[in-house]
Amino acid sequence: MDNRQCVGTSPVPEPPAPRRSGRVLRRVLVAALAGGVAVGAALTLLPGERPQRAAAPPAAGPRAQNRTQALTSVTYGVPAALPGLTALIGRQEQRVRTRPGDARAWAVLGSAYTERGRRTGDAADYPRAERALGTSLELRGTRNTEALDGLTALALARRDFPAAKEYGEQALKAAPKRWSAYPALIDAYTGLGDYTKARSSLDKLLGLRTDAAARPAVRARAAAVYRDRGWREDAVAQLTDAAAAARTPAERAAWLAGVGQLAWERGDLPDALRHCEAALRIDPDQRAAAAGRARTLAALGRTEEALAAYRAVVAQRPDPADLLELGELYEALGRSQLAEDAYARMRTAVRESVAGGVDEELLIGRYEADHGDPWEAVDRLREEWRRQPGIEVADALGWALHRTGEDQEALTYAAVATDKAKGGGVRSALYAFHVGVIEAELERYGPARRHLEEALRINPYFSPLRVPAAREALRELGDVPDEPPPSE
Repeated sequence: MDNRQCVGTSPVPEPPAPRRSGRVLRRVLVAALAGGVAVGAALTLLPGERPQRAAAPPAAGPRAQNRTQALTSVTYGVPAALPGLTALIGRQEQRVRTRPGDARAWAVLGSAYTERGRRTGDAADYPRAERALGTSLELRGTRNTEALDGLTALALARRDFPAAKEYGEQALKAAPKRWSAYPALIDAYTGLGDYTKARSSLDKLLGLRTDAAARPAVRARAAAVYRDRGWREDAVAQLTDAAAAARTPAERAAWLAGVGQLAWERGDLPDALRHCEAALRIDPDQRAAAAGRARTLAALGRTEEALAAYRAVVAQRPDPADLLELGELYEALGRSQLAEDAYARMRTAVRESVAGGVDEELLIGRYEADHGDPWEAVDRLREEWRRQPGIEVADALGWALHRTGEDQEALTYAAVATDKAKGGGVRSALYAFHVGVIEAELERYGPARRHLEEALRINPYFSPLRVPAAREALRELGDVPDEPPPSE
């Protein structure tokens, strides 16, 4: 499957010649943009900068309120409602047409493009965001924290964690006391497998004084780190508090969807469904909640409802991961032609995503390992591991190596994803399943049985294809001696 990048077209005129265009600054910008640029954007005003007269808020009304909420919400690094984002983008496009030297307007526009692309799954917004943010950076210079925040968010949206780390650290260096620089850096460090820095950054974030509008986003970021450490109850508590304190419907829906995802991961289907449906009632555009609802309905055995929910999720701008899930559900149901149709749509969606600069190597590797060419999966995932060695990549590479018969090497990577000493504190049924199957192939029957049982304890519904495989593997293992793990 191809994974080549290309750049889309912009809906606004070409950026102006920068007022500060020295050779050194131009080299800095080119080097920054060459790395490819990341999720969750921040639309902010420059500190101390007064709004332009033309930017005076319009008369109060639903459209104006939506636009204001979008700007305010994304300023604090939280999700914004799609109608408000659309209105904000239209306003900023008009502003950069009339004031092409306005660095703040370009930064807001670029960050709004990123957030809209993230919310809708349309990667065509990312090249537009890159151009707008690059223009802002040229106009104001390398201490332009708003443009750097936007480039960090864009890099995260594109799964380019090295670039996100670079931009995020530049933004933090330019303004060390800004809390909003930390959440994106935490995500970047996590994607690079640097869990020590991720936790240290969270400690620094929690030590800062933040206002009421910022606290839900801070709690949500803490929840993500706690989840990665295996502290599930703490993660749920933080995210529940974030939802209760949310200041906009879109923000509250996002945190409720997160609580639903945590419930799904521990196999609590009623709680997962309740939170996903609550999120959708508040914000029908909440894609994560819609996918979570479909996933949960399938696990509950409400198959036709689940299929209808999945089809609704992927109807307009399909996310490749959602299409992969739908294909595997069809496969588990024995509907092979529909499964292949879903996989074909997934490959098309991947090409569109890659055209917007998104790194889809992890998803491609997972697909190829189970449904395509596992040797290609190994090649792709090895390169991904060299570039950004996070837990997800370790698990996927270990599984791909197993699928090619390289079980001894596979275990070294799978252990990274499940061994707390190596960074893998997250309690994942899929990771435990992968380790158990690999250990069974290596005739390490005691550890294999423990890991397979653990997978089903963590979430007995974690995959329509792999849960039956886990149960079958346990039946084949039968009663085996309870061998101590090697560390003992």
